[in-house]
Amino acid sequence: MTSRICIILMLLVAPVQARAAENVVLITIDGIRWQELFRGLDARLAEHPDYSARSEELVSAFWRESVTARRGLIMPFVYGVMTAQGVMVGDRDQGSCARMSNDWNFSYPGYNEILSGVTNDSIDSNAKVPNPEKTVLELLQQNPAFAGRAAAFGSWDVFPYIYHVERSGIPVNIGLTLDPDSDFERFLNTLQQDISPHWPTVRHDAFTHHYALSTLREQQPRLVHIAYGEPDDFAHDGKYDEYVFASRRVDGFIEEVWQTLQSLEQYRDNTALFVTVDHGRGEMPLETWQHHASKRAVEQYMTSLATYENGIEGSDAIWMAAMGPGVPAHGAIAPDECLSATGIAATLMHWLGEDYQRYNAQMAPPMKEFLP
Repeated sequence: MTSRICIILMLLVAPVQARAAENVVLITIDGIRWQELFRGLDARLAEHPDYSARSEELVSAFWRESVTARRGLIMPFVYGVMTAQGVMVGDRDQGSCARMSNDWNFSYPGYNEILSGVTNDSIDSNAKVPNPEKTVLELLQQNPAFAGRAAAFGSWDVFPYIYHVERSGIPVNIGLTLDPDSDFERFLNTLQQDISPHWPTVRHDAFTHHYALSTLREQQPRLVHIAYGEPDDFAHDGKYDEYVFASRRVDGFIEEVWQTLQSLEQYRDNTALFVTVDHGRGEMPLETWQHHASKRAVEQYMTSLATYENGIEGSDAIWMAAMGPGVPAHGAIAPDECLSATGIAATLMHWLGEDYQRYNAQMAPPMKEFLP
C-alpha cells in the first residue's frame, strides 16, 4: 500500500508530456493474417473444397483479378479509412514489417506483449493462469486521472487471467453483464444465454461488440480494450470461408465503434484508435494458414504441430493500424526497422500524455511511426 501511495504522489507532482488524446480505444483481432488485409482473398483457399463450403459466395463477394481491386474488400474500414486518415504497418509485400517479439506466437503471450509492453518467457501456454505482468490498463489505474476509467471486453474466456482481475480490478466482460445499465444490456444477457456458441471458450463477437458499445455510451471510460476472436477459431477449424466472413464482420464492428465514438461528446475528435492482432498465421505449406506457433512452441506446447519442425513460418508476422488525434496521417508506411508489438502499450500511454517510464521502465518505448 505504501508503494502505491508513493507512485500516486509521484504521478501527481511529476510533469506530464503533451497529451494528444483524452481517450484511447485498443482493438485486437485474434489471428487475422496480413495477407488477407493487404492482398485480399486467397483464391487457393477460397476455391479449395476442404476449406470453403461457401466458395461461390466467397469468390463473388471478395475476389477481383488485381490485388489493387480486391485488397480493400475484406476489411474496407481498416484498410481504406484507417490508411487514409492514419498509419498502417505490416504489408510485407511492400517491405513493411511488424512482428510479435515473444518466443511462442500464440495468443496469451501475444496479448500480454501488446497490453504490457514486455515479453515474459514464463507465459508459455494459453492456460488460465493469472498474468505476472501488469497491463497498460492496470498501470494507468495508479493515476487518479484514469482510476476507474478503464474497461475490457473479450470473446475469449482467458482475458480475465491476462488482466489478472483479482489484482488489477479491471472490469473484463467475457460473459453476461452482471449489473446491466440498460434494458439493452438485459436483452443482450438474455440473447447470449439463448444462443449456442460455436466454441466452448469463445463467445460470438457480436456480443463482445455490443456490450462494448453499450459501455461506451453509458459509462464512457477513457481507456478501452475490445478483443474480437471469431476469425482465429474459424481458421483453426479449417473454414476459410467463415474466417473471411468473420473478418469482414469485425471490420464492420470497428467502423461502428469509430462512428459511436464520433457521435459522443466525450470521445468526438479526442479519441485515438489502435487496431492490431496477437499473431500471424502460416502461408506455405498451404494448410498452415490454419495454424500459428514458433519452433519452440511446437517442441514444448503445441506438440500436435510437431511435424512442422521449424514451427509455422510467418506466425510472428502481424499488422498495426491507428488513427485519431496524435496519429500522423502518413498512410501505409514501411518503417526502417521491423516494429514490435512490445511498443504498443507505451504508444497508447504517449497519446494520453503519460511517460511509460514512470509506470514500468522495462516497457518498450513508443513507436515513433505512430507519433506526430
